[in-house]
Amino acid sequence: MRVTVASLAGFCFGVRRAVDFLDSLLAKKEKRDLVYTFGNLIHNPHVMEDFARRGVLVANESMLDAIAQSANAEQAVHLVIRAHGIEKRLQDKLRAYEKENPFFHLHDMTCPFVEKIHKIAREETAEKIPLLVFGDKEHPEVKGIVSCAVGDAYVLSSPEDAENWLKNSRLGREEMVCLVAQTTQRLSEWKKVELFFKKVYTNAKIYDTICSVTENRQAEATELASKVDCMIVVGGAESANTKSLYETVKRVLPSTFLFESAGEINAELFSHYHHIGITAGASTPRYIIEEVKQKMSEINEIREDSFAELLEGSLKTLNTGDIVTGVITSISSTEIHVDLSTKGTGILSAEEMPIDENGKPAFKVGDEIEAFVVRVSDVEGVVGLSRKKIERMSEWKKIVEASKEGVLLEGKVTGAVKGGVIVTCGHNGVFVPASQTGVAKDADYTALVGTTQQIAIIDIDEQRNRAVGSIKKVLNAKRKEAQEAFWNTIEEGMKFEGTVKSLTSYGAFVDLGGVDGMVHVSELSWSRIKNPAEVVAVGDTLSVFVKSFDKEKKRISLGCKTEETNPWTLFTTKYAEGDVASVKIVGLTPFGAFAEILPEVDGLIHISQIADKKIGNPAEYLSIDQVVEAKIIGIDNDKKKVSLSIRALIAPEAEVEAEVEAEATADETVAE
Repeated sequence: MRVTVASLAGFCFGVRRAVDFLDSLLAKKEKRDLVYTFGNLIHNPHVMEDFARRGVLVANESMLDAIAQSANAEQAVHLVIRAHGIEKRLQDKLRAYEKENPFFHLHDMTCPFVEKIHKIAREETAEKIPLLVFGDKEHPEVKGIVSCAVGDAYVLSSPEDAENWLKNSRLGREEMVCLVAQTTQRLSEWKKVELFFKKVYTNAKIYDTICSVTENRQAEATELASKVDCMIVVGGAESANTKSLYETVKRVLPSTFLFESAGEINAELFSHYHHIGITAGASTPRYIIEEVKQKMSEINEIREDSFAELLEGSLKTLNTGDIVTGVITSISSTEIHVDLSTKGTGILSAEEMPIDENGKPAFKVGDEIEAFVVRVSDVEGVVGLSRKKIERMSEWKKIVEASKEGVLLEGKVTGAVKGGVIVTCGHNGVFVPASQTGVAKDADYTALVGTTQQIAIIDIDEQRNRAVGSIKKVLNAKRKEAQEAFWNTIEEGMKFEGTVKSLTSYGAFVDLGGVDGMVHVSELSWSRIKNPAEVVAVGDTLSVFVKSFDKEKKRISLGCKTEETNPWTLFTTKYAEGDVASVKIVGLTPFGAFAEILPEVDGLIHISQIADKKIGNPAEYLSIDQVVEAKIIGIDNDKKKVSLSIRALIAPEAEVEAEVEAEATADETVAE
């Protein structure tokens, strides 16, 4: 095996500058001083992990105030701005912190190439000259560039985005736009966007801001890819520079692989290649590149030493029913090829491949995979494989173990059959009888279909791969556990939002979450009621509190009425003597009218207070359900009685007060 390393692989100028500065800062800082980077200094997890071990902390925007304020004479704080740069508002904020606090030190390690784009955005845009950035809108470099624009700014992620932007733009062809690119964008895609805007806008300001190091690295890697039979791109998975380099090289050579470090490399993946090229993204330190190179040398030694063994292995035969292990060599839309180290190629249908949450294959080229042999064809030189059979066998073992150890399983109810439902755990179905579904005897258990349930295995036939489960057993156990927890924590005065479960003539039973309590009829309303059904119904939600309880007898007495809900408290909180209220007439007597001020709080309008003249009967002026304005002329807190007056709103106040005082003693007994 021959290995060639690209000369421009690894750290670019901006990244090297940032890393070297942080190294020197750590070497000369005071022992107590704190060092932060705003975000990851560079997009390489291995470099950032090394800095973290040396005491470097990573800050985000929400931490800035606290970090700046923590700097003092005993413990200075150093904050290093990442190579990608930051948004203008944040930079302004940090500069202000530095001026205010002499112990807070800001070190701007923004790459000079990125800073150049910031300057273009500040000086070449205006309210009527929008900034267009070709790049990834979620990348911190692009966010920083956009923040420097004077007027509007738009991010274009592809040549197609440029066309869509033009369709929605109201700018005339003769107006000006300013176009720049993220430093790590693919040169070929940028040229398409650049050409497009040159054709559309006659006065476009176009700046080629792709880093020259990036251009040269991509060009060198592309040339190397044309001379080797396999390429390795080394770099952080989150690095835009590395991603762009990987995509560029892969277009030239499909057998291109991306690794963050030597530890990810699978030796068997490179067993068939003879000349391997290595390049690396701008955030990759030299020592990682050397580790990858060394790994390839070790693979070459192992390959040479075990050639005879591999040759012998390639001659071994396979039989239907065997379980084999191989390495994925290619993935297409219809099938996956697996190297089994035999004379036949393993073929796995794409339908057999597990799918991740994004709908993509859960495995990738180079992964080791276990499969079940379903067909062997020496004539065609292929071995038919199945993953589902392996998964089914593995999952069946889990069901057997769960049965023996009493472990609960989780699965989806995929169907209803006569006498019960089927719960699918992985690729195996478990039968749950209707009596074990946890559904009431006469209820429809088919409603469980489509839901996810936990089950306990209550019977199993290992020879026939059949299992019987119970949802009811799980529910009962959870209910018992919840009840025990409830009784261990219950205290008088505890408040609950419960559901009315049933009604009796003497009260309502309320479900507090697996445990029932009883609210006596006298506690359900501040007014007198004969039956709970007058104020609540089964299924209602009720706010209750614990009045008393008996753990031994498992009884709980609940209350509903609190001082906060007391109608008289609500009345005295809202009204005082002299206030005017809209009241509803609810009763008529020969001596006056009763009016509702608030629910369950009535007041008396004495016959003398209904009109500004003497009347013979209240019914001459008032009727039931009529709403009138009345003045509160008396409140008796001890007897909880209220005196109202309509006359006070139309007659002189002194006249009313004198008459009220004269009548108070004479009418008290009658009014009651």
